[in-house]
Amino acid sequence: MSLRNGNSTLPTKFMASIDSYDDASIVMAGVPMDFTCSFRPGTRFGPQKIREVSIGIEEYSVYMDRDLTQCSFFDAGDLDLPFGDVDKSLKLIGDVAEEILSDNKFPLFIGGEHLISVPVIKKVYEKYGPELIVVQFDAHADLREGYLGCPNSHASAVRRLIDFMPGKNIYQFGIRSGTKDEFEYAKKHTNMYTIDVFEPLSRVLDDIKDKPIYITLDIDVVDPAYANGTGTPEPGGISSRELLDSIHLFKGANLVGFDIVEVSPHYDQSDRTALLAAKIIREIIMMVG
Repeated sequence: MSLRNGNSTLPTKFMASIDSYDDASIVMAGVPMDFTCSFRPGTRFGPQKIREVSIGIEEYSVYMDRDLTQCSFFDAGDLDLPFGDVDKSLKLIGDVAEEILSDNKFPLFIGGEHLISVPVIKKVYEKYGPELIVVQFDAHADLREGYLGCPNSHASAVRRLIDFMPGKNIYQFGIRSGTKDEFEYAKKHTNMYTIDVFEPLSRVLDDIKDKPIYITLDIDVVDPAYANGTGTPEPGGISSRELLDSIHLFKGANLVGFDIVEVSPHYDQSDRTALLAAKIIREIIMMVG
């Protein structure tokens, strides 16, 4: 697909998206991929559902006292992926991320499963180098070496990051699920903060906010009571309010990329999961745009 033209087959775009790729400082791309989902599939439908419900929230943010119309962002639509071909899809995602970054625009990706973050973050790391910090919001550690013998799995997304970047540059928040081996691995190789998000993030942010920061947000960090539309719901999570408060802590930080993943709309007839994702995206756009 041509990023400049976007994907004209989509029925709708994220609210307030401008019509010009060249004039945008932020480029949004959807990645409808759920090839390795280990429990309930369906995240391939997440990007378009998030766009669809975005019209249900206001363009104005009372948190930021800004309006989306003040921001120059372009929704390039969904990537056309070769269905079932994980390796080729990951390469295509990486190529798109590289194009956005080479044009000095902020990459904002909507998944899709968490594995889609890996090629994006790899390209961001190639641009910003060993100073790059990755902040992960998630219920799951995602630190398995592989799942059912497959190293490229959404259950191994963060472990794959450590193939090319220092694990100690990765900060994990809200983690409440994983194997014992994953938690032991995290003690040695990453910075993991279990269960909570806002309080530990508040403590560490001063040390990292001036470095380039990429945020990868798995919607299942939120308790299923607030976001049940996800493939691997995990009880005991944070509220939608705590997630929004945590995102707002990054105001003034050096954000260089963002993705939100694992919204699976078919499990949520209320659309509250997609609505929360849309609201978070709105806040990120206003924060960096």
